[in-house]
Amino acid sequence: MLPRIGTFFIVVGTASVLLFVISDIANTIAYNYLFIGLLFWSIGFFFRRKVEKSPSSNRFEWWNNTRKKDK
Repeated sequence: MLPRIGTFFIVVGTASVLLFVISDIANTIAYNYLFIGLLFWSIGFFFRRKVEKSPSSNRFEWWNNTRKKDK
């Protein structure tokens, strides 16, 4: 469950940093969006740091086998 929460924080942090960039373009710089975004990114990466990779689904196994036969 923690990896999903971490992904949520990363997405919210990205949105916040994008709001900062938009505020910079609009010449009304709001640094609080940048700092909140960086905080959410760090929390998100903290939650996702120990995520194990999911097992391979072997969807393209036939493609890899075909390529190996050609060599």
